[in-house]
Amino acid sequence: MDTPFAFRGIPLGITLDEFRAGSTVRATPVGSVPVCETDMLAGALGMSMKTSESLTVACRWAHRAADRWQVSQAVVDGAPAQDHVLRFARVDGQSALRLYEISFVVDDATAGDLRDALADRYGPPRLATQDTAAASSTVPTYVWENAVSSITLCFLPSTRNGTLTYLLKDPDAWVKSLVRQWQASSPEAG
Repeated sequence: MDTPFAFRGIPLGITLDEFRAGSTVRATPVGSVPVCETDMLAGALGMSMKTSESLTVACRWAHRAADRWQVSQAVVDGAPAQDHVLRFARVDGQSALRLYEISFVVDDATAGDLRDALADRYGPPRLATQDTAAASSTVPTYVWENAVSSITLCFLPSTRNGTLTYLLKDPDAWVKSLVRQWQASSPEAG
């Protein structure tokens, strides 16, 4: 399968403009809207401010509450997520920013439901447990992949909450290489 995975109708690989134009908001309360680091509101939500020429841009859903804007809670499997971010990057010199990552933190019950729902939809996951610093602790990590994207569900050992990440494969490698180049060329390097 060469179609990128989608989170509730939001496919990996769409442009930032397509994301903004779509009416697909997956957050509570009702009336939430996308707010990105290129928006004037970003600072009020504790996000970085970037220009439309930036290599990467993060977005979150937010809503107006009384006298200020607040970050909304993404809805994952019918439950509010504790955190969410949608990340866009320029891919291979293209001018459009494209969605390459969607991530959430969900409670343990939702994470268990997601594991079962994703297995029903995409088949059995690849189990990739990781050892942590604590000798007796492992991090169960479930991965579903296709040719161009992946979904990773990781159960955190201390809280048993889960991180859910939708990732477009090629842009991830590209963005990581840009970050490495930037870090290597920064005045603080070396």
